[in-house]
Amino acid sequence: MAEARVARTVVHTADRTLTGRQLAALLTRPPEGRFGYRELARAVREALLDGRVALRLRLPAERELAAVLAVSRTTVTGAYDLLRESGYAHSRRGAGTWTALPDGQAPSSLAAFLGDADATVDLALAALEAPTEELTEALAAASAELPRLARSQGYHPYGLPELRSAIADRYTRRGLPTLPEQILVTTGAQQAVSLALALLGGPGDRALAENPSYPNALDAMRGRRLRVTPVPVMEAGWDSGLVDAALRQTAPRLAYLIPDFHNPTGQLMPDAQRGEVARSAHATGTWLVVDETLTDIALDVPAPRPFVASARAGVSDQIISVGSLSKSCWGGLRVGWIRATSRVVTELARVRVTADLAGSVLDQLVAVELIDRLDTILPRRAEELRLRRDALTTALARHLPDWHWTQPPGGLCLWIDLGRPIASSLAARALRHGVRVEGGARFGVDPGTHEHRLRIPFALPADRYETAAERLAAALEGAPPRFSDPALPDWVA
Repeated sequence: MAEARVARTVVHTADRTLTGRQLAALLTRPPEGRFGYRELARAVREALLDGRVALRLRLPAERELAAVLAVSRTTVTGAYDLLRESGYAHSRRGAGTWTALPDGQAPSSLAAFLGDADATVDLALAALEAPTEELTEALAAASAELPRLARSQGYHPYGLPELRSAIADRYTRRGLPTLPEQILVTTGAQQAVSLALALLGGPGDRALAENPSYPNALDAMRGRRLRVTPVPVMEAGWDSGLVDAALRQTAPRLAYLIPDFHNPTGQLMPDAQRGEVARSAHATGTWLVVDETLTDIALDVPAPRPFVASARAGVSDQIISVGSLSKSCWGGLRVGWIRATSRVVTELARVRVTADLAGSVLDQLVAVELIDRLDTILPRRAEELRLRRDALTTALARHLPDWHWTQPPGGLCLWIDLGRPIASSLAARALRHGVRVEGGARFGVDPGTHEHRLRIPFALPADRYETAAERLAAALEGAPPRFSDPALPDWVA
C-alpha cells in the first residue's frame, strides 16, 4: 500500500499553487520597471533557478497574474509560452501551467570528503578544526572519570546521564527551562535529524523544507521517500506568508528548519517570526524539526534564544530541537542531541536502539568537559571566524569583483551570487584548478536550482583564501556563459 501511494505522486502535476501576488513578490523587476513577455519569462526562470520558485508548482492563471503585474494578458501568455518552449514549464488542458526544468540540469554529486587535501583548497566543508588546548584538557579529565564508568555495562541508549544534565542546564541558562529527561544524546546532529524523520514520517508523507537547505538533511528526507515541499529563504530571509501558505496548502507531517544562521544563506530568523511559524505549524498539525547546530556561531549579534522559547505553551510540544558540538567544537567528536518532551525522547530512543544501541562513553565524557568550557571556547572561535570571514571577502572582492553576497551575522558560510547560472560547471572547473567548492544546486530541494550560487565557507585558516580566490578566478575565465543546452533559446542569456 505504501509503495502504491508513492507511485501515485510521480504523475501528480503540481504540489501546490502560487497566487499572483505571491509570484510577483518573488520576481525581480526589470530595470525599466515594467514587464514585457520576454522580461517576465526571464524573471520566472531566474526565480526558478535561484530556488525562490519551486519545481512542480502551479503558476497563477494568466488573467490573475496580468492583473497583479499591471500588464496585458497577452504578455503573460507570451511569457508562459516561452517558458514551455524552453522546458521551464509544462501545461495540460484543465490542469494549468506548472514549473519544470529542462532535461539534464541536475546538481553534481557531493565529493566534499574526498580528494587530496594538500593539493586542493577545500571550500566544500563548513567545519572547523578542534580547539586543541580545551580538547586536550577535556580528554584528560574524561580519562580520569572513565575507570568509574568502566565498572558498568557501558550502554546508555538515552545518553550518559552527566551529559544529558549538562545539555539541559545549558538550555536552561539560555532561557529555556529543560530537564535531563528531555534530552536524547545522539551520534552527531545528522543522526538526530534522521531519528526525527524516522519517528515522524514515512514513505509518501509530506515534509516542508527551506529552499536552499542543508543537503544531508534533504538526502535523509529523500531516503525516507518523503514528498518535500520547498519554501524559499531569500536575501531578506523568510516570508511568513509563504511559509503559512505552504503549510496550509499541503498540511505536511513535518517541517525541517534552520532558523539560526541558516545553512547555506546565513540568515537569522527574528524572534517574532519564529512565533508566527510555530503557530502556523501547530494549526496544521505539523511537527517542527529545528536544527540549531549553528546557534553558537554568533559573530555580529548575540547568540539567539532557542526556537522553542519563542513558541507559546502547547505549541512547543510539537517542536523537536537538534543540537551538536560539531560546529562549536569539532566534527570529529560525534556528539549531538535532541531536545523534546520526555515522551517524544522515549519514542526516539526506541527508534535509535534498532540501529545504534548507544554512543561512545569516552566521547560523551569529553563532551561534558567541553560544554563546561564553551564560555571560553566560543568567544575565541568568534574572533577567529571574523578574521577568516574578512580574509575571504577581501580576497573575493579583489579577484572576483562581480560576485555579490550578504554578509551573514553568524554561521560559517557565504552564499555567493554569481550573477548567472554557471555554478555546477564552475565547480567542476575549479576542482581542476585545485579548489573544491559546492555549487548551489547541491543545496536545492529540486535538482538544477540555485545555479546562480556557490556556498563558500570561511572555516579555513585566513591565509588560504588568497590562493582560493586566485584559483576560482582562473577557473571562471573558462567557465561557459550559460548551460550547454542547445534547446535553450537566445533570450535566456
